[in-house]
Amino acid sequence: MSQYLVTGVAGFIAARVAEVLLDAGHSVVGVDNLNDAYDVRIKHWRLNRLTGRAGFTFHKLDISNRNAVAGLTPEGSTFDAVINLAARAGVRQSVKDPWVFYESNVMGTLNLLELARRQGVPKFVIASTSSIYGANAPLPTPETCDSNHPLQPYAASKKAAEVLCYTYHMLYQIDVSVVRYFTVYGPAGRPDLAIFRFVQWVSEGRPVKINGDGEQSRGFTYIDDIARGTILALQPLGYEIINLGGHETITINNLVVLVEELAGRKAQVVHGPANPADMLANWANVEKARQLLGWQPQVGLREGIGTLVAWYNQARAWASQINTD
Repeated sequence: MSQYLVTGVAGFIAARVAEVLLDAGHSVVGVDNLNDAYDVRIKHWRLNRLTGRAGFTFHKLDISNRNAVAGLTPEGSTFDAVINLAARAGVRQSVKDPWVFYESNVMGTLNLLELARRQGVPKFVIASTSSIYGANAPLPTPETCDSNHPLQPYAASKKAAEVLCYTYHMLYQIDVSVVRYFTVYGPAGRPDLAIFRFVQWVSEGRPVKINGDGEQSRGFTYIDDIARGTILALQPLGYEIINLGGHETITINNLVVLVEELAGRKAQVVHGPANPADMLANWANVEKARQLLGWQPQVGLREGIGTLVAWYNQARAWASQINTD
C-alpha cells in the first residue's frame, strides 16, 4: 500500500480524498492550518472523522511556512505522492485580501514542490480552479481554452501555482497532474458556497441572498465523483491539466427551486447587486478526464442535493449554526 501527503486535509475535498484513500488501505499524512477562512466548526467535524483511523497521521501546520513543510518526513523512504489540496479559495474574498491567497496558493505550492524535489517524490497532484478560464470561455470549457486572463487574485494565484508545477516537472521530472475543479458540492461542503448556503437558509427559513438576477449558471459535481477523479489523477501522466466536474449545469434561480423541493420548504429570495468578480457561466468539458483517467461523473444533481439535505437534517443541531454570511 502507498503513503500519501494530503494537504488541506480538513477541507471539503481533501477530507473526502483522505477517507477514500484510507478505505483502500493506504496511509495518509494530513496537514492543515485550520484557518478561519470559513467557520472552523465544519473543518473540525471533517477532521474528527479522520482522527484515530488506522493509517492516518495529522500535523497542524501552514504550507506557506517553509521550515514546517521541510520538516515533514514519511515513514519510510519517501511519500508516493503529494496531493496538494490546501488553498485559500474564494472569488470575492481574494479581492479583499489577495496577500493571504498568494502566501498559501503560490508560496505553499513552492514549498511542497521543494519537498517533493528533495525527497524524490515521484508524483504531485494539485487542485486548481475553473475560475482560471476568465470571462469569455466557450461552453463547455476545454483545458485548451485561454487561462491567462483570470478575473480575480484567487484565479491568478492558481495560475501561478500551475506554472510553478510545470517548471518543477521540466527541471526535476516530477510527474504532475493539475486538476481544475469546477463547482463541487455535497455533505459537509464549504459553507461559503451557494448550495450549502441555500440548503441552510431554506431549511431555517432565512432569506436566500442571490447576487444579481440569478440567471448566472454553474456546473455542479458531487464530492464523491470529484474525490474519485482526484485519486485517478495519481497515475503517471507526465504533466497534464485536467478538468474535473461541472458536468451538470443549472441557473442559480433554478437551483433554489430544486433546494426548495428537496428541503420541503419555500425560499424567501432576496436579490442583491451582481458581483463583478463572478463568472456568468461555468460548464466543464470533461472529455479529457474520460480519455486519460477513465473518469465519468456518476451522481446526478437531484440525487446529490438530496443526500446533502439528508446530511444537513441529521447534523442540523450544529450545522444550522454554521456561519454562512
